[in-house]
Amino acid sequence: MTTQTKPIEAYSLPTPNGQKIHILLEELGVPWNYHRIDIGKGEQFTPEFLAISPNNKIPAIVDPEGPGGEPISIFESGAILKYLGLKFGQFYPADPRQQVKVDEWLFWQVGGFGPMLGQNNHFNVYAPEKIPYAQKRYTDETHRLFRVLDKQLEGKDFITGEYSIADIASIGWAQGWERYGISKTEMPNFGAWIDRLNARPAVERGLNWGKDTHVNNLATDKEAQKIMFNQR
Repeated sequence: MTTQTKPIEAYSLPTPNGQKIHILLEELGVPWNYHRIDIGKGEQFTPEFLAISPNNKIPAIVDPEGPGGEPISIFESGAILKYLGLKFGQFYPADPRQQVKVDEWLFWQVGGFGPMLGQNNHFNVYAPEKIPYAQKRYTDETHRLFRVLDKQLEGKDFITGEYSIADIASIGWAQGWERYGISKTEMPNFGAWIDRLNARPAVERGLNWGKDTHVNNLATDKEAQKIMFNQR
């Protein structure tokens, strides 16, 4: 098993995408440092951060012990999860067929479950004007995606059978299930899954990492909204 001597540097926030990385690093038990990037103040646009995350989004990491022993930077949460899973040989299967399953559900999360729930949040919470069509569109799509997840979990403890980065990718976004109008009674497989994951100590630590210094006032902070939502 690969060992890590120097800490992995994580540039992040306790958002659903940032929490994925915090959880996996805690599950792996490797040394890592947390660097808070205040996206409400525009710190994601500094040259230093753009050098490792050209899409100006968190999270990003720098592994000082990358391939060949040389440092490597990685942006995009799904790419980070897969890199760490492969490097340390944990939470990402060795069997090619199982890898395909994990990849399918990892990409399902980064391509749908996260972005669609993000649009739900935007139009229902942050948008300065309420657009009923957009609100219904993303509320309905959110419910559909939770239904897909619930169906996939039928007869399984975890999304692809074994606990993997597919579960870690989705758990942060799934924490908002109540405000999205999701019922554990209606979706019992999902309900059992989220309770099972929340009972894991590393998941609890990862979800809470950085929350003591993170103030989420985006719904009322007009300057932060201008920085985050009005970039071209």
